[in-house]
Amino acid sequence: MRPRPYPVPFLATDETVPEALARLRGIAPVVPVELPGSVVVWAVLSHEAVKEVLGNDNRVFGKDKKHWPALHDGTIAEDWPLRTFLHGNHINTTDGTDHRRLRDYFGDAFSPRMVAALAERVREIVTTLLDSAEAGGDEIDLVPAFTEQVPMRVICELYGVPESAHALLRQRATTVLSHTSTPEAVHIARSRLHEYLGDLVDQKRAEPGDDLTSALVHARRGEDRLSHTELVDLLCLTLLAGHETTAHALANSIVSLCTHRDQLALAARDGLWSKVVEESLRVSSPVQANPFRFSLRETTVCGVDIPRGEALLVCLGGAGTDPNQYGPTAGEFDITRQPSPHLSFAYGPHFCAGAPLARLEGRIALSGLFGRFPDLDLTVGAKDIPYRSNFVTYGPASVPARLNRR
Repeated sequence: MRPRPYPVPFLATDETVPEALARLRGIAPVVPVELPGSVVVWAVLSHEAVKEVLGNDNRVFGKDKKHWPALHDGTIAEDWPLRTFLHGNHINTTDGTDHRRLRDYFGDAFSPRMVAALAERVREIVTTLLDSAEAGGDEIDLVPAFTEQVPMRVICELYGVPESAHALLRQRATTVLSHTSTPEAVHIARSRLHEYLGDLVDQKRAEPGDDLTSALVHARRGEDRLSHTELVDLLCLTLLAGHETTAHALANSIVSLCTHRDQLALAARDGLWSKVVEESLRVSSPVQANPFRFSLRETTVCGVDIPRGEALLVCLGGAGTDPNQYGPTAGEFDITRQPSPHLSFAYGPHFCAGAPLARLEGRIALSGLFGRFPDLDLTVGAKDIPYRSNFVTYGPASVPARLNRR
């Protein structure tokens, strides 16, 4: 193999995550980068490269952390904050037969039929939140009042979690996912999250209800059933990944629609909310950089040599705005764009099992919000919207808006 290129910083000072991915993609489709903690991985940046890696899961690349020697030989510190993404034994950290076994249990809960059955309850949740917004003042921060609330309430209802625990679960999820959280804070938040979900599993085992937790606790595939640890890890993954990403997707969509009023008018007039959801996912992927995959052998990706035992950061955000795939306007939000599939829900064996539910929530929440408040607008410029301190899941920390009620 050719000499390994010298790694470059993943994020420069005062650089946004999308700006960083565009800069790196301009260097090469795959670039060695240095993450916080001086850990070097390969950033996979172009649409072609991302699809090539995802399409070779279980053959050339794996998700099990045992395939990354640097994680186990002392090269990477034990308190490295990003280790949190490698914890647990669930559908995002397993390969092959183990992955298919876990996904079979989980996939049933998010089948198109099951998701369609949730539509009416999602509408009720959205309506309740909009009623609360209408009862308040004209100015609102849509993140805590709406975009975080919709997916949290939906997923907690799926789990059978009481409303009194919603805010606490959200707080712990945010701490775990933020790369600025201290290792101690991440450890405490994750431990308490696992403790809560473990108690929930025990409760549903003793007193099952009509919810996803109960269904998973009592599910069987022949003689096989999920262990307590597998159940808790699976629930934790869904809470962390599914809630955070959908909240960011909703917030990103609102910002894009408010700054493209012509497209908002078109979506409202013709009911093009599905196109809004897909275009927002493409141009503002809520998962900008997906950690991690590991090279199972020496290989090349888009002509770039990757040694065996290396970690790859799959940059879905870079793929979504790649001009080689979407043309010179790739970075612009345009719901009239000719259809071109995006990779924001991944591709191949690890395609997101929760994609149907995320799409449903997006359509219902956005059509409900702008149907109730068609003149809703931001109270700050788009460049003044603050974003959460995370480069994995990426979205607004606040969306200050004025409802402009009629």
